[in-house]
Amino acid sequence: MLLVLAGVLTAAMVLQYGYGEIPCMLCLLQRVAMFGICFGLMHHFQQDGRARGVGLALVSAVFLLIVSARQTLIDICPRPGHGYVGSAVLGLHMPVWSVLVALGVITALSAQVAIVGGGRQDVSPSPPLASTVRWTGMYVSTLCAINLVSAVLQCGFGPCKTSGYSLL
Repeated sequence: MLLVLAGVLTAAMVLQYGYGEIPCMLCLLQRVAMFGICFGLMHHFQQDGRARGVGLALVSAVFLLIVSARQTLIDICPRPGHGYVGSAVLGLHMPVWSVLVALGVITALSAQVAIVGGGRQDVSPSPPLASTVRWTGMYVSTLCAINLVSAVLQCGFGPCKTSGYSLL
C-alpha cells in the first residue's frame, strides 16, 4: 500500500513538474492526506504493529475521501466559466483516483483491524519488508519535502493560485 501511494504521489509530481499542471488548493490538501496515510503506515511498521499508525492512516484516508469527493463533485458540476483542471490518467482525473485510493485504504486497513486486531502483534516484519518500508519511507519523506517547498513557492503566505508560482 505504501508503494502504491508513493507511485500516486510521484505521478502527481510528474504531472506538476513535467507537464506544468500546477495543483489547486484541493489537490494540495489531497497530497497532505496521502502523506498522512504514508506516515501512518510507516509508523505502523516501525512500532511493531501498534494500532496508532493504522489510526493515523485511517483518519488521513477519511480526510482524503472528503476532499477528493468534494473536488470530484465540483468538477462534475463546474461553475460557469471554469473548466476542468488537470489531465486524465488512464481515463480518470486525479480527484477520482484519490477517491478510489481513499476507499481502498479504508477498506484494507479496516479489514486488517477486523481480522488481525488493533493491538500489538508479537510478529515483527520480515527483513525484506522492513527494508522496503524503510527505503520507501525515505522516498516518501523526500517527496513530502519537495512538495512542501513547491507549495510554499506556489502559495507564498497567501491563498494558492493555479496560474503560477507566487514567490517566483
